[in-house]
Amino acid sequence: MAFDRYRRVLALPGVRALLLVGMIARIPLTGTGMTLTLHVVNDQKLGFLQAGLVGTASMAGAAIGSPLVGRFVDRRGLRPVMAVTTIVQLCLWCVAPAMPYAVLLPGALIGGLFSQPVFGTIRQCVAAMVPKENHQTGFALDSMGVELSYMVGPALAVASVTAFGSTATMYGVAAGLAGSGVALYLLNPPTRSAEEDAGHQGSVPRRQWLRPGLLALLCLVSGLTFVLTTTELSVVAMLKADGATAWTGLVLALWCAYSLVGGFVYGGLSRGLPPALLAGGLALLTAPVGLVGGGWGWGWLCLALVPAGLLCAPALSSTVDAVNRRVPAAARGEAMGLHGTSLTMGGALAGPLAGGLLDTRGPVLAFAVSGAVGVALALLTALVRRDAPPAALAPGGSSDAAGPERVSGLGAAAGADIAAGPDVATPLPAAAGE
Repeated sequence: MAFDRYRRVLALPGVRALLLVGMIARIPLTGTGMTLTLHVVNDQKLGFLQAGLVGTASMAGAAIGSPLVGRFVDRRGLRPVMAVTTIVQLCLWCVAPAMPYAVLLPGALIGGLFSQPVFGTIRQCVAAMVPKENHQTGFALDSMGVELSYMVGPALAVASVTAFGSTATMYGVAAGLAGSGVALYLLNPPTRSAEEDAGHQGSVPRRQWLRPGLLALLCLVSGLTFVLTTTELSVVAMLKADGATAWTGLVLALWCAYSLVGGFVYGGLSRGLPPALLAGGLALLTAPVGLVGGGWGWGWLCLALVPAGLLCAPALSSTVDAVNRRVPAAARGEAMGLHGTSLTMGGALAGPLAGGLLDTRGPVLAFAVSGAVGVALALLTALVRRDAPPAALAPGGSSDAAGPERVSGLGAAAGADIAAGPDVATPLPAAAGE
């Protein structure tokens, strides 16, 4: 493994600041769901069903708004979009503590629609600032940053609500989101490289890049988050059934740590692996985890999660890289928005489906079904034939400067299988989540 790849990527101008700001900026975003849930349950004295509906409204808004916001970033640049979304978030979170539930529900939808494009923008900027031959390492670093943010954000929200109450925590979220927006506004990282800017000829019609291969890849992304969300819910259910609820935080933290280790190793590899292979492997290794329930103990569950956990960050980061390689620079923001929508949809579907299985059949079947769904989507992605490389098409349909010579090789031959991954034409590396 060539770990000097990390040194080279982190030595690039602006990359360290981008990744650090991106990781910190995601922390308040990852804590919003838990904050809303605890506010509805604790302060408004309603049930978890009502809290879940608020979360669903927020996710639905984010799923719709993410590609739209990304499209505005492509056309208008980062600063105007960050200014508008930050102002909307600040206003909503400052008045949210006083909102009755009937107003909070549509407010959560609006908040999702105008969610700050932190996740997609950081990935978009990594693609622009890091040379193509180092994209695998850059996206792996981003994926590890996302993992750390998710380890901190929800836990910080719970601790804050417990210590200071949900109203103070919501004001804290408002301050955090405002700080994140201001930091990214001032940093203003490039969303296209100098080479891509030089060859930029305007917007590219969706029909040139939103093709069956990319749609299959986005389905794979949804499948990944379906598996991961089901795993999280099933772990909670297994530990509760075994009377080991107190160990839930530790088990989930170790699962995240496995992902960090896997992402670090993957980012140092000289060659990337196909997203379908990584996602399919993760799903296959997840399917039997439920068999260690029923009195085996939380320690065995920790061990059972190791193989699939090691593939979490590599699988998610490889899908980011694959999406990036399938779209032209002029549509990268919208494509990353669609990637975010796919992540959201997978998690949203997992909640009720996995919950129903856990209530009626238990964790064993929940793990098995989610694994089967993930493997099926990986096979579907592998079977979809690639069409002509979209990144090689300019607005008028001819090749532009950023197209055919993309080192990633995704675009070499029309009809090559998507499962062939990043090394179709030239051996090259590949990219998280969440």
